Amino acid sequence: MRALRITLIVVVILGGLFVAADRIAVSIAESKAADKIQSSQGLSGTPDVSIKGFPFLTQIAGKELDEVDISMEGLTTDAGNGRSVRVAELEAQLHTVAISGNFSSATAERATGTAHISYADLSRAAGPGVTVGYDPSAKNQVKITGSLLGLSLTARSRITVVNGDTIKLHAESIPGGSVPRWEEKVRERTDMERKVEGLPTGMRLETVKTDKDGMEVSVAGTNVALTG
Repeated sequence: MRALRITLIVVVILGGLFVAADRIAVSIAESKAADKIQSSQGLSGTPDVSIKGFPFLTQIAGKELDEVDISMEGLTTDAGNGRSVRVAELEAQLHTVAISGNFSSATAERATGTAHISYADLSRAAGPGVTVGYDPSAKNQVKITGSLLGLSLTARSRITVVNGDTIKLHAESIPGGSVPRWEEKVRERTDMERKVEGLPTGMRLETVKTDKDGMEVSVAGTNVALTG
C-alpha cells in the first residue's frame, strides 16, 4: 500500500511538472507567433495570440495546432486622397494550423472571424463636414449627414462587400437640390469604396452588417498564411 501511495504521489508530481512545462511552452510560442504576425502583416501593434488545445507539446511535435485565436489592431483601408480608415479590431479563429518548428511559417486550413470599423473612423474617411452614423432601419445601411455648398444633406447608404477585399458605400437615393450636378457632387461625399489592407493572405471579407457601435464585417478563408 505504501509503495502504491508513493507511486501515485510521483505520478501526480510528474503530471504537474508536465502541465507546468506545457503551459510555459505555449506562452513562449504565443509570444513568438505574435511577433511574427506583427512583422509579416506590418501591424502597428502586437496582436493577441491564444493557442488552444492540450497538451501543446504534442501538437508542436506533430507540427500542427488544433486552433489558434488571434486579435489584431492596426489594420487600415486605402481611403484615397491621402486618407485611411482604421479597422478597430480583427478577431479570427484559425483551425488546423500547420507550423514550422520555429514559427517561421504558419498556415491555417480554414479561418473565420469578424472585423470592426467604427462610425468615427468612417466619418473621418468621408472628409470634413460629413458624419457617418447608425441607421436602425437596416443592418447593412448607414446614415450620412452633413453639409455641401452651404446646404444640409441627409442620405442613407447601403454597405456591401466587393471582390472579397473592398467595402462599398452607395447612397440609395440623393435628396434633391437646385445646384448644377448636385447628385454627382453629393455622391462624391456619400459613395465610397475602401479596400482593406493588411488581412492575412487567404482571408476574405464575406458579409457586412451595422449596429449602434459601428460596422461589423465577417471574414473567412482557407489556406490562410499568418507568417512568412
